[in-house]
Amino acid sequence: MSTENEGTPVPADPAAPSTPPTPPSMEKPAAEPAPQAAAPQEDEPTAVQAPVPSPAPDQTPAAAPAPAPAAAAPAGGWPPPPPAVPAWGAPHPPVPPAPEAPRRRIGGLVAAVLVASLVAGGIGGGIGYWAAERGDNGFSSTTVSSGQAPASFKRDPGTVAAVAAKALPSVVTIQAKSGGQDGEGGTGTGFVYDQEGHIVTNNHVVASAADGGTLSVTFSDGKTYDAEVVGRAQGYDVAVIKLKAAPKGLTPLPLGDSDKVAVGDSTIAIGAPFGLSNTVTTGIVSAKNRPVASGDGSGGSNSYMSALQTDASINPGNSGGPLLDASGAVIGINSAIQSTSGGGFGQSQAGSIGLGFAIPVNQAKNVAQQLIKTGKPVYPVIGATVNMNEKGQGATIAGQGSGGTPSVTPNGPAAKAGLKAGDVITAFGDHPIDSGPTLISEIWTYKPGDAVKITYERDGKTATATVTLGERTGDS
Repeated sequence: MSTENEGTPVPADPAAPSTPPTPPSMEKPAAEPAPQAAAPQEDEPTAVQAPVPSPAPDQTPAAAPAPAPAAAAPAGGWPPPPPAVPAWGAPHPPVPPAPEAPRRRIGGLVAAVLVASLVAGGIGGGIGYWAAERGDNGFSSTTVSSGQAPASFKRDPGTVAAVAAKALPSVVTIQAKSGGQDGEGGTGTGFVYDQEGHIVTNNHVVASAADGGTLSVTFSDGKTYDAEVVGRAQGYDVAVIKLKAAPKGLTPLPLGDSDKVAVGDSTIAIGAPFGLSNTVTTGIVSAKNRPVASGDGSGGSNSYMSALQTDASINPGNSGGPLLDASGAVIGINSAIQSTSGGGFGQSQAGSIGLGFAIPVNQAKNVAQQLIKTGKPVYPVIGATVNMNEKGQGATIAGQGSGGTPSVTPNGPAAKAGLKAGDVITAFGDHPIDSGPTLISEIWTYKPGDAVKITYERDGKTATATVTLGERTGDS
């Protein structure tokens, strides 16, 4: 896909002087002269009209007595003197025809303006210099070329431009291709996690290349390296890949604290939306702890997150890229968007509507460390199967588990806390629960072994219990 527009600028016609003419004076002209034959005088042309040539000598009528002097005109030609009134019955002098306007050059001027608007990023600085050098008919320009910008100009630390300039060398564009005959794949984003060459991204970015496919990573300077999958966590939608020949001097992005993020904080998203690498967009944190169940549209299992919501523009290709705070620290991994086309969350080819979702970096960091250490994800669990379809009343523990197994694992965390089939979980920790996906999103923000207060309803009565989370290794 190309975003460049081609065109050749056409030289412009001479324009009027940049200084507008002084408005005419409102003073009353002097009294008219006696009705005598006077030499006809033509009006002086205004600043925006083409000059009208004077009549040839043989066409000039006999001179008549000049009228009485009018009020003096200010310097610069304004106001123009009032026209002389010829003597009664004297013939009017012939008016020479105005020269025909150069139509072809006017068309060229319009074309030049249009081309400049389309490719201003490429030739805008040169247009002012070209126009100033022409000097046609007193044409002048006050445009300053880009070469005259102060050489000492520096952006203050903390500006979006400064943060982006520092972060971009540590953000990569990932190309993933499957090992099949078709070589299907896609483009995503990632960022440097450590100096050993580990790159953190989304699972759905690299999933197509996980089994016999290929991965390549391109940095902002255009250098490309081959990479391989270290580990994937489908449920978290987090993956770690590693450069096969990592260059020296890699700079990891600093990791922030997503628990300390506040609604209204500034955000900066970097990625490759629709393959357009090194794209920077900005916004704010518009919500926290947003339960999101997302899928890539392939029919695979969903991933669950208690997401940071942002209105920074996020599109397909941004997946896996960093969501930064105003200091340039990573606070999340861009993962999903709300789409109007499919009516839900996902990573399909839909555009941004200002509702993007990022995995909190505190959770992503724990997952990445586990993947680098063992290659497999570890999930905290409560040992109970909940209904994933109902929403609004809480998360209801199902009557039975998959394949007819008990919905509450015997001697598991939920069983030890006294939970039973039919109980409706309405809060987990300090967060209200309105559905099964919301419960899973909250559970996965913790670690195995954490003790969490749980609120539930049974037979119309509210009760609380403390559950110590168990663990499950792997996605199967």
